Amino acid sequence: MAKLSLPFASPALPVPTEGVAVVTGASSGIGAATAAALAQLKSGNFHVIGTTRNPANVVDPIPGVEYLALDLEDPTSIATFAEEVLQRGTPSVLVNNAGESQSGPLEELPREALERLFQINVIGHIELTQRLLPTMRAAGRGRIVMVGSMLGSFPLAFRSSYVASKAAIKGFAFSSRRELRPFGIDISVMEPGSINTGLSARRSKYVDPQGPYGDEFQTMLSKLDRNEATGISAERVAEEILKAITDERPRPLYAAGSKAQLVFPLARVLPSEALHGLINRKHGL
Repeated sequence: MAKLSLPFASPALPVPTEGVAVVTGASSGIGAATAAALAQLKSGNFHVIGTTRNPANVVDPIPGVEYLALDLEDPTSIATFAEEVLQRGTPSVLVNNAGESQSGPLEELPREALERLFQINVIGHIELTQRLLPTMRAAGRGRIVMVGSMLGSFPLAFRSSYVASKAAIKGFAFSSRRELRPFGIDISVMEPGSINTGLSARRSKYVDPQGPYGDEFQTMLSKLDRNEATGISAERVAEEILKAITDERPRPLYAAGSKAQLVFPLARVLPSEALHGLINRKHGL
């Protein structure tokens, strides 16, 4: 029997094996694990660049990774970093990973916190991508991975700003896939679930503990921290990111952790209200 050929099936694209591979937020967690995996990739010969706000503060540098300064809050830093990357060669891989985790009830989120979050999690990465894309397009190859979150697909109460930022980065990626594919470039999203990276201690929190949302916020946060403490490793997430880089036909979305293999299929059959209720109940709400 002949194989069914769908008219919208993605064609195979060149798999990058050399050039400059950029990983933002590479001093710890998912970024460090991804930079290490790229540096050790036997099928590739990449010049791996990992970003951090201050390279001098990297405690345990990864062999084969060059660290350069990047502050996604600062447009000048983004422009300077992009120039430094292009001086080192043609970018063939870009993993937009750096970000801030933010929590708080909608009513109490300060404007300046929202602006900072979207600058770091969305606008900064889009600007960096825009600055590197012309060279990637001219080379006719490249893979871009936006590191989102399963919360971008499955919202949780008191995480609205973070959820919105991750949904935004997914929107940019999904919409631009068709724009970039004619030039040999693919863009995918990796949505991790709960990850054990110590992120809980660095999460920005905006809430009045004595206010109307204080008790439920603390309930959610305690459950969230507990889930992350038993979550998957950063190395497991890096494995999925490498699939997006090395697959001939990269998928739009990759996911791991928080029972992703069950939750995404379940989302196709459950009403949104029921699914959101399950997610909130899992966090004590």
